[in-house]
Amino acid sequence: MPEFRDGNRLQLLNSGREYFPALLQALDAARQEIFLESYIYARDPAGDAVTEALIRAAARGVSVRVLVDGFGARDFPEQIGPALQDAGVQYLIYRQEMARFRLRRHRLRRLHRKLVVIDGRVAFVGGINIVDDDNAPLALRPRFDYAVQIEGPLLQDIHPAVQRMWENVTWASFRRRYRLPLTDDCPACIAPQGQQRAAFLLRDNIRHRNTIANAYLDALERAQKSVLIANAYFLPGFRFRHALRQAVQRGVKVTILLQGQTDHPLLHYATQALYGALLQEGIHIFEYRKSFLHAKVAVIDGHWSTVGSSNIDPFSLLLAKESNVVVEDTHFADTLENSLRQAMENGAQELTPETLGQLPFHSRLLRWISYGIVRLFVGAAGYGPRHWHDHH
Repeated sequence: MPEFRDGNRLQLLNSGREYFPALLQALDAARQEIFLESYIYARDPAGDAVTEALIRAAARGVSVRVLVDGFGARDFPEQIGPALQDAGVQYLIYRQEMARFRLRRHRLRRLHRKLVVIDGRVAFVGGINIVDDDNAPLALRPRFDYAVQIEGPLLQDIHPAVQRMWENVTWASFRRRYRLPLTDDCPACIAPQGQQRAAFLLRDNIRHRNTIANAYLDALERAQKSVLIANAYFLPGFRFRHALRQAVQRGVKVTILLQGQTDHPLLHYATQALYGALLQEGIHIFEYRKSFLHAKVAVIDGHWSTVGSSNIDPFSLLLAKESNVVVEDTHFADTLENSLRQAMENGAQELTPETLGQLPFHSRLLRWISYGIVRLFVGAAGYGPRHWHDHH
């Protein structure tokens, strides 16, 4: 079960337009250390602004450590790394990709977390990479996503997580044991900063394999009135779908907001293969078509909510390293739900069995073929149907 901590101050940040100004302000206030983890770190206006802030921090004597994924940030070592290194910023690459890519389980294990921790005092957790909202094809602009700025006792869980990841990747990269120097007890992060209750969840392949999936399942099983899920890549396994179905049967209104514009057609079509069954079970499905939905958030009963990097698909829930914040706070849940409802009103379309029935046969066939290919990928990674169904 997640360990909830009281006394936090949480601020929901909607997409890069709110996230990057808050992040840059916090980076410029750093005095001791910065940890930054991102799946993507792009050379674009947002990425350049973050890079410049990190360089300024290093010039002030701040210890700056940047960790990016070797697949998501393939160009980082050539395009961004040298400037950071020259400024005294340390950086590491998680599982750097070589020219040849083979479908093996360890290749699919990616660092998908988006975490920033500054002075053990303030943290940012969510789904937003270091990439500009408009760094996308025209039809996908701007990205629609969320992050949370956190101050308070929850830093006691987030700060050690980024320290451990840095130590582990250092060992994996250089084959030598490495421990960061011990810091003070961090009274600023232990002291209450607000009145909000939250938990920090990690997903990895050792101690926390099912942590995020189980948090969703527990919340769904307790749902009494409403479930609103917005997720970029939605391909739930048996247990998750069963929990949704059970909620509907209890009279809970279940609404799912998914991508209408996508950067991964295979996953998109695979998800659409499930639409008919989900609608038949009484679940409401909306597609966000105004731009690119990248969010991984949910609100249940106007009290429980989550924001993070974990999609509800086998790659996130079984393979990638992920991080989510779970919040038990009515004000935070209302803020997130109102934001999602507004986005749905302005840019989403509800799907019905009638609209699905009008699809031509070849279109339906494409969706089921895509679903089969994704299942094949999961099996090739060493997670066959039984594991996916039982543990997802």
